[in-house]
Amino acid sequence: VQLQAFGGGLVQAGGSLRLSCAASGRPFSSYGMGWFRQAPGKELEFVATISWSGGSPRYADSAKGRFTISRNNAKNTVYLQMNSLKPEDTAVYYCAARKGYGSSWYGDYDNWGQGTQVTVSS
Repeated sequence: VQLQAFGGGLVQAGGSLRLSCAASGRPFSSYGMGWFRQAPGKELEFVATISWSGGSPRYADSAKGRFTISRNNAKNTVYLQMNSLKPEDTAVYYCAARKGYGSSWYGDYDNWGQGTQVTVSS
């Protein structure tokens, strides 16, 4: 499955962004999806994941209460709604896909999008 993430940009602290990840090439509905991020000089970090059916969403502690992952299998798209953004959310955000359930470990994913930059100004 090929993935393309978009929707990043520059936003002030406290603002919101919605990232989208469009999939093509394979039955999207059979894939668990994840969002990860990487800030400059830091390691890849788990953000959120959702299973193939849209159930079992899980979040990193840093994302709980502020971010929401969802998917629309009819549109082959997974979303990450980010509210109450903080400067420490600044990173390149990547979507990833794996067969079946989602996972918080990046090593479980076989397919990655190209990333979209999110910059939160203070």
